[in-house]
Parts: sequence; C-alpha cells; structure tokens
Amino acid sequence: MKDAMKFNRLLNETLEDIHDDHMSGNINTPLREDAFELSDKEKINQIEQDVTRILETLGMDLTDDSMQGTPKRVAKMFVNELFAGLHPDNKPSASTFDNKYKYGEMLVEKNITLYSTCEHHLLPIVGKAHVAYISNGTVVGLSKMNRLVDYFAKRPQVQERLTLQVVKSLQEVLNTDDVACVIDAKHLCVNARGIRDIDSSTVTAEFGGAFKKPDVKKEFLGYLNLDTSF
Repeated sequence: MKDAMKFNRLLNETLEDIHDDHMSGNINTPLREDAFELSDKEKINQIEQDVTRILETLGMDLTDDSMQGTPKRVAKMFVNELFAGLHPDNKPSASTFDNKYKYGEMLVEKNITLYSTCEHHLLPIVGKAHVAYISNGTVVGLSKMNRLVDYFAKRPQVQERLTLQVVKSLQEVLNTDDVACVIDAKHLCVNARGIRDIDSSTVTAEFGGAFKKPDVKKEFLGYLNLDTSF
C-alpha cells in the first residue's frame, strides 16, 4: 500500500511539471543527415577499430584470450542490438484493425520491460513502460505496443524523449490523440556512478487527448497499481 501511495505521489509531482504543450517541442532523436550512408557491416568494422583504440588507450592487453574478441562483440552489439532502433527500417509495422467489437474503454498494456541507453554516459536505463489508448475506431495488436517501446528504447535516449516518442507514434498509428504512456526506470548513470543512489528511479509521463481529463487519468493510473502477477 505504501509503495502504491509513493508511486502515485511521484506521478502527481511529475505531472505538475509537464506542460500541456510539451508535445510541441522537437522530440526527434538527434541524427546527422548522413547517419545511414554506411552499411551496418561498415559501421561494425569502424566501431570495432574505435573500441580497439579505446581499450588500448586504457591499457588493456587485447592479445589476451578473454579480450581478443571484445571490440568486435561491442561493435556488433551497438549496431545490431543496443542501437538498432536508430535505423527507420527497423521500426515495427503496426497494422491496425477495425474495432468491430465496439470496445469503448481504454486499453492498457502495462509492465512492458524496457532496456535503453542513456545518451549522456552510454549507461543502461532499465525499467517498465505502461501504455494505454482509447480506440477511435481502430485497434492495434498488443505485441505491437511492446515492440514500439522496444524500438524507440534501442537508441541513445533521454527518458522524456522516449516517453513522447511512444505516445506520438501510437497517436499517428491509431489516428487519435487519446494515448498515454508512463515510464518508471532506473538510470545506471545515477545508480552506478556520480551520486550512486541505487534506490532512486525516474518517472516520466505523457497524456494525450482524453487522458488529460482528471478522471480518465486517475482511472489509467489506478490500473497500474493492480496486482497482475500470476
């Protein structure tokens, strides 16, 4: 009960700081115009060389059996996994369907596992995303919401931008403003370095359309406190 009260208090404090026009800012991930001129293979080869230089500068012996493959592994991880969401070709298709069953209440996909990378220190962000929408005549497959969160998370990120990108993308797919997203995540740039506060987490939220109404917002946040463990 205390955890639920604390969660709601943090959310309310966060919401007070979020301006209604927050969406009007530039929420695009900062990319150069030539970001995709190199192929993935070329990027991996170049990053491998860069990681080699970094490790050698740190004094690591890359002839050691344990370290020999590290630059290549890191390069492949960056391009194919951690930052795969930078390439628009990797954006999941989000086919919509007619809401034939006339479901008129909000749909909530909660506890979406989120792994991202802080763009300030390139350290992990780990947490949960909670996404909801109210149908405007179309619906989207449940797994697409998870995949969309994962796509935008797989890039150097700040949590505020990630939250907004998820909402805006779903609004475009579903042709409705009635979309909301709350993210609660730990940032290792805070937990593992600097202040090294291992208990703190960051909560961000974006509410569009009907979710700006206090009663709808309250209903959505109430669903997040339901015990859905099985």
